[in-house]
Amino acid sequence: MNRRLALCLMALAQPAGAFELVFPAACVLGETCYIQQYPDRDPGPEAADFTCGPLSYQDHDGTDIALPTRAAMATGVDVLAAAAGTVKGTRDGVADFTPASPGKECGNGVVIDHGTGWETQYCHLKRGSVTVRPGDKVEIGARLGQIGQSGLAEFPHLHLSVRQGGKDVDPFAPGAGACGAADDDLWATPLPYQPGGILALGLTDHVPDFEAIKAGLPSPDLPATAPALVVWAYLFGPRAGDALLLTIKGPSGAVLTERVMLEKTQALAFRAVGKRLLTAGWPPGRYEARVELLRRGEAIASESMGLTLMP
Repeated sequence: MNRRLALCLMALAQPAGAFELVFPAACVLGETCYIQQYPDRDPGPEAADFTCGPLSYQDHDGTDIALPTRAAMATGVDVLAAAAGTVKGTRDGVADFTPASPGKECGNGVVIDHGTGWETQYCHLKRGSVTVRPGDKVEIGARLGQIGQSGLAEFPHLHLSVRQGGKDVDPFAPGAGACGAADDDLWATPLPYQPGGILALGLTDHVPDFEAIKAGLPSPDLPATAPALVVWAYLFGPRAGDALLLTIKGPSGAVLTERVMLEKTQALAFRAVGKRLLTAGWPPGRYEARVELLRRGEAIASESMGLTLMP
């Protein structure tokens, strides 16, 4: 079946007035990108996502599809039209990684009119990446630009806003008033909910700087005389009461096993633990670092990686 026929059949299968979205980024959710924040569904001074979880903040009006590091952003991750329509407005030329000026909090962006009052807005695109102009007709999945960190953005991500009749709509629960209510979503293919996870981990010879981790810190092989072995983990969505189990194993067995309690709920965080060299050198060979994020005693995410200590 060709793509045009498939789209026509999809349209015929929907009730009158239905509106659907495709995932608006050329990345794999849960592998090369993740959802950092959802629209705020709490009517009071607190914030909650559509599941009543903490992946939101006060009055947040969109969905933040994030990349794990600035290195991932540098590779170029396309932003795609979530539905067919007409480009209503664009902005480009706002620098990435700089404070937003008043009125440009969205940074570089695109607004698409889908008809019958529906609009989508795509914010924080990489400077120089916007490929469309006002008046352009775009199909589902058309390339609009690339994920960046322009405007009011603390990490590389796409902020997707959905509106109907000028009012914000949560695409995960468009009809529900408060969080937790059962409701159909707007996604053509359901998107998995990740309550938190591990963005990256590494093994190095010192406690790294958080800015270096956010940039995309590599873990090259080390000499057997490295002054310490340190395992670090970069997290999203950790909650107060969560725990991290961090381990390092080498050719002679366990080097380090440590459980770290997380005392507060955060959007992004990192933790590192290590062991100093107390002899002439570490046994040369292959070393593995592993991290598990535990919530109420159950692992919700785990990652491992390895490197070689060379004699």
